[in-house]
Formats: sequence, structure tokens, C-alpha cells
Amino acid sequence: MIRKNLATVFVLLSVALSVTANPPAIIASNAQSQPIISKQGMVVAQDAIAAKVGAKILAQGGNAIDAAVATGFALAVTLPQAGNIGGGGFMMVYLADKDKTIAIDYRETAPETAYRDLFLNPDGKVNNSIARFSHRSAGVPGTVAGMVLALENYGTMSLKQVIQPAIELADKGFIVDYPLTESLQDRSERLAQNPASAKYFFNPDGSTLKAGDKWQQKDLAKSLKLIAKHGKEGFYTGTTADKIVAEMKAGDGLITHTDLASYKAVEREAVTGTYNGYEIASMPPPSSGGVHLIQMLNILEAWDLPALGHNSAAYIHRLSETMRRAYADRAEHLGDPDHVPVPTQRLINKDYASYLRDSISLTKATASADYGSTLEDFKESTQTTHYSVWDKQGNVVSNTYTLNFSYGSGISVSGAGFLLNNEMDDFSAKPGSPNGYGLLGNEKNAIAGTKRPLSSMTPTIIFKDGKPVLVTGSPGGSTIITTVLQTVLNHLTFDMNIAQATAQPKFHHQWYPDAIGLEPGFSKDTTAILKSMGHKLSERNRVWGKSQSISAKDDLLFGSTDTRWTGGGAISVESVK
Repeated sequence: MIRKNLATVFVLLSVALSVTANPPAIIASNAQSQPIISKQGMVVAQDAIAAKVGAKILAQGGNAIDAAVATGFALAVTLPQAGNIGGGGFMMVYLADKDKTIAIDYRETAPETAYRDLFLNPDGKVNNSIARFSHRSAGVPGTVAGMVLALENYGTMSLKQVIQPAIELADKGFIVDYPLTESLQDRSERLAQNPASAKYFFNPDGSTLKAGDKWQQKDLAKSLKLIAKHGKEGFYTGTTADKIVAEMKAGDGLITHTDLASYKAVEREAVTGTYNGYEIASMPPPSSGGVHLIQMLNILEAWDLPALGHNSAAYIHRLSETMRRAYADRAEHLGDPDHVPVPTQRLINKDYASYLRDSISLTKATASADYGSTLEDFKESTQTTHYSVWDKQGNVVSNTYTLNFSYGSGISVSGAGFLLNNEMDDFSAKPGSPNGYGLLGNEKNAIAGTKRPLSSMTPTIIFKDGKPVLVTGSPGGSTIITTVLQTVLNHLTFDMNIAQATAQPKFHHQWYPDAIGLEPGFSKDTTAILKSMGHKLSERNRVWGKSQSISAKDDLLFGSTDTRWTGGGAISVESVK
């Protein structure tokens, strides 16, 4: 068990969070304080080109699911650091006419031949290079299967229709913007080490793509055309599958034709809870996001947070102590429910939340070395991108998907035009050994064939009186859950409009490393008080969360991308007609 007095030496939070899926953010001094408003539908995404693709699908009469799938495939072209067909993720769907919420799990799976000690050296230590930057770090991709499942079950348009904009973007090219230039430059050294990636992401003379360049991706266009023509089979069998397997053989990877052909996206029951009169619906395991979002809201519900003052030392202390306890439970109890028992209902039990709340001192920080998961003591009475879609019929989609890190392993499938994920690092390579985000895990998240690694992705839909009022989610590795938590609190508890809620500086605690990570924007007085309470702080010169959210009120939609980063877009149907 992962308990107190751990022998493992942990890196500082600033180091753990430096392994991130994003380059340094452009922190806008005049961050947008007013959201984009629409009555006819909206798409909010990390890339404005892809968001516009989705909004046009809505304008053409497609529903939110059609637009979400179109946006997802477009992001595979325009946001290669996270958008993908070689990764996986989670989608929350609300169907207005059926008043039904669906959770679609298209997380990657471990290849069938993967085994518990896959990434251990002979001396028993984790080989992080193999776990994160090799062919063996790739899980079986789930994005294509997930998108096709969502469209076939809940969309209204054909796969050919919704994927065509992505094909055109890849085949004819698009103009590179500054955020993509910065991202490519930031990861150029790693990408240059792989011949296929060097071919795809650099100019023929070896220079990186620059803002204003036209970028065509012919091989990716061919792969997308095969999906458009043959559906799921156009990726998991045939030409593309042959190329993936050939890439695996060339690099000592594990994915086989059998792994690809047998991959399935699955529908799961959403994890649900309540918070001050709102109903929360979020992603269940193998994502830890929904469980711990609800668990933390349960703890926080009993406190008068507005009276403490937004982002005051007292407020940050309570939230950080709450985060510490949730992430300790994450390390001990979360995993793939198809392989291990996960005590979801016990973790989101409001009595358990009261038990945890009572363990929090209001004046002094808890030392993580003296705190482990207490669920067993309680007796009942985990680079990523997110986008949100809302259509005029009231259907809502919250989708988060990823390659892990930025550009995954940095290895591309030669001839197919897309990157391999490195999601195998999200397993616990060794109990008590931190992954690339500093997160801990135990045997429940150990590597096993066909198992899905634990995730922090937190696509979420929030309801009031049975009607959706907020859809949100974020990238950010281990900080995803706490970014979503604070966005929700900012909007629902502090009554900020969704743009203001998005732009506020965020903080993060994940049990280990034992420090509060602070984005820029917190006062010196606040940090001094936190230190006096015993908190260790890791202050950063960049932001990590990039929530993409839409709220609803009085038949109007209000959308906001995180304007502290450039390149995103909240695109209304009205703006593309």
C-alpha cells in the first residue's frame, strides 16, 4: 500500500509539472473577461480552426455529436501536440430529447503482451526513457473507435461528412500560427530524433515550421481518407494497421494486428453527484477525474467559501488540503474497473467527505508524509486537449483526448502521418514510483495486457433542475482535475461569468510531491500566509490549465476558451453562417 513514511524520494512539484504537454503559455494581461454569446450553438476548443470546423457542422444542421467528431478529427490536423488519431480519451454526451447522459470510454489499452514489469531495469528501477519515449510506451489507440462509436450511435451526419474538413486541412494545408510554431520549437529536439517525425514536422532543410507557413500533411490525409471510406476498419485493419504494426516491429514495440482489430470503445455509466443544488455528471474510471471532482466538491460543500474570499490563503488552504486527500485516494484505489475493483461509491459518499473534512486543520498544513488514504479506516453509515460543444436543441458534448505529454512519445507512424501516444506511462510501472506528472499509483494501476491506464481527464456536464448549465474540461496532466474543480467553483460558487472563471489563476496539490503549485497571479501576502501555515509552495512563471467551457442561462449560451493561452477559439454558429 502507498501510505505514510514513504521511502521514495520525490522531486519538487515544479519539476514534476515541468513534464507537461504544453510549451510556456502566453499570459495575456488583458485576458478576455466577457464570454462569446450564442443562441444557436457553439464550439469551444484549444484551436480556433478546429472550433470553426465544428461550428460550421452545427450551422449545416448537424447536432453536437456531429460537431464534436468533426472537431476531434480537425484537431488531429491542426493541434498535433494533443489532437490525434493515435491516442485516446473520454467523451461525455447529453441527449436533450432523451434526457440521457452517456460516458464514452475510448482510452488506450495496453497491448495484449504487456506485463507488470515492462519498464523495469534488471536492478528493479523504472526505465523512464522506455516508459515515455519508446515504441513500447504506446498503448493501442482509441480515438478513431471512440469518434466512430459516438457518431454512429448519436450523430445525424455521415462519417464522410464530418471528417471531410479534416481531410481538406491535411491535404490542402493550413497556415501555421504562432502557438503551433512555439509548440513545435519547444519540442523540436525530441521530434527531430525520429525520422518520420522529422519529415512530418520540419521543413525539408531541417528548420521548424514558422508562423505564416502553409503546412500540408499528405500522409495524414491518406489515413483520414481511409477512415472516411471504411469507418473504424479503415484504421484498425488494412493499410493503416499494417503501417502501425510495421512501425512497432521496427522499434521493438508491442502493438499487433490482433491488438488493433480487437480494440473497442465502450459506453459506461457516468459518475454523478450533487453540489449545492447542482447535479454533476462526469467521467467514471478508468478516469479518476469524475470520482475526485465529486469527492472534492462533497468536502468543500459544507464550507462558506465566498466568505473566505476567492483565492485567499484560507481558501487555498482548504482546497489544497482537500486536493491532498483526494489524490492520496487516487493513488491507492483507482484503476481500470474492467480489471480491478474500484470503490467509486465509497469515494463519493458524502459521509466519507465529512470524515475527510473533519481531518483537516483550518490553521495548519498536513504533511503528506504523515497522510495516506483513509478510505479503509472509514466505515460507511489522471498533453491533452479538451473541447466543449452545445447545439440549439440542447445536446451537449464534453470531450477530452490526448497523446500524453506534448506530441506523445515524439515517434510518428511512418507513412501514416500521425504520432504514437505514450500512455503506457500512465500505468504504475512500479508501486510508489511517480509517473511523468509525479503521480503515484499502486497495484490497481499496474501494467497488464488489454488494461486501460488510469487517467486524470475530467470531461464534465453540470445540471440545474435537470437542465445542463455548464460543460467544461481541461488539458494539463495531473492538474486537469483541480483546474476543472476551480473553474466549476469560480462559476457556480463565486458567480463569475464563464470567461472570468476560466481566466482566474489556478493552484494545484496532488499529495506527492508535497507542495502547492501556483500559477502566476497570487499575491505575496497570500503566499506568505500559506508558508506560515506550513505549506510548501512551487510558484511558476506559466499556467498549466486551459479549460474550454460553455455555460447556459436564459436560453443563451456563453462560451470561453482560456485566453491566457493564444490560439483557442469560442466559435458560435452565428459567426460562421
